[in-house]
Amino acid sequence: MKGRWANKILTGAMLVLLAACSSKPTDRGQQYSDGKFTQPFSLVNQPDAIGVPINAGDFARQIGEIRNASPRLFGSQSDVYGAVEQWLRAGGDTRTLSQYGIDAWQMQGADSYGNVQFTGYYTPVVEARRTRQGEFKYPIYRMPPKNGRLPSRAAIYSGALSDSYVLAWSNSLIDNFIMDVQGSGYIDFGDGSPLTFFGYAGKNGHAYRSIGKVLIDRGEVKREDMSMQAIRHWAETHSEAEVRELLEQNPSFVFFKPETFAPVKGAAAVPLIGRASVASDRSIVPTGTTLLMEVPLLDDNGKFTGQYEMRVMVALDVGGAIKGQHFDIYQGIGPDAGHRAGWYNHYGRVWVLKSAPGAGHTLFNG
Repeated sequence: MKGRWANKILTGAMLVLLAACSSKPTDRGQQYSDGKFTQPFSLVNQPDAIGVPINAGDFARQIGEIRNASPRLFGSQSDVYGAVEQWLRAGGDTRTLSQYGIDAWQMQGADSYGNVQFTGYYTPVVEARRTRQGEFKYPIYRMPPKNGRLPSRAAIYSGALSDSYVLAWSNSLIDNFIMDVQGSGYIDFGDGSPLTFFGYAGKNGHAYRSIGKVLIDRGEVKREDMSMQAIRHWAETHSEAEVRELLEQNPSFVFFKPETFAPVKGAAAVPLIGRASVASDRSIVPTGTTLLMEVPLLDDNGKFTGQYEMRVMVALDVGGAIKGQHFDIYQGIGPDAGHRAGWYNHYGRVWVLKSAPGAGHTLFNG
């Protein structure tokens, strides 16, 4: 996310965090069945997809959030949003899209065969206290003044910043790191008060390095087994000193700012609805674009089941690791969302939904 609620490294940095495999695995949902695409977007008469979108209600909620938070964005896309909502209310049969003035443009995919990459991100809930006590000894910092270059992660862990910059103390260094990667999170102070949202305030300016790749390069985790869950398991089975040494391999560090009440927002400053919004490369897929997605279904161990579900989503966020034909699906808040987000590095098909010529505005030139 960028702007007020920025997540400059978003978890599609999850792609980076999970080591950004450049190989082409065969068990992550690639279909290789649509022929080779020569253009980033190809107009199709109708999507060659099975089933109907399962999240019409969440899509409607997401459109409502856009209407309330960004009337200008909503106005620029209202023809598409209205047509898609009518289509969904009528059953969401992909064979009838054209009857509602909607064109479907299939995306070329990461391999030019229609296989678009999906990763996931979420908003964690971190246990913390307002003062240092017992196991709650890991600081979460606000943004310090930029008087020259800010210290690296290793220097910060060694006490380079004054305690006056500490916002809270958690009981888990790896939880802090995961919130750092996500760029925001909710803090549970354990005193009965409402959760406090810690939004992105900035970073130290040092280069980001994937700890997932470090673990793979060291032979600690197999490339094919890499996931957020694998990283967390590694942290839980190694000493504090070993965990700290691993995390210090990534010199980049994120700072936060507390908000008494704040919904999670993306780069468009619109509250995000889980699994109805995505981060995109907006040079390819602009903010506000409506997307029909065939999303691979995973089992509880993060393995592709061979099945898909159809979802309609809106591009409302960005991320430094989200480039080209790749989307980061916002999974929601808390541990269940984190479990889903941690596994995703899979492929499915995506169609950009646009107003047909004469039916209203278009999102980009085909």
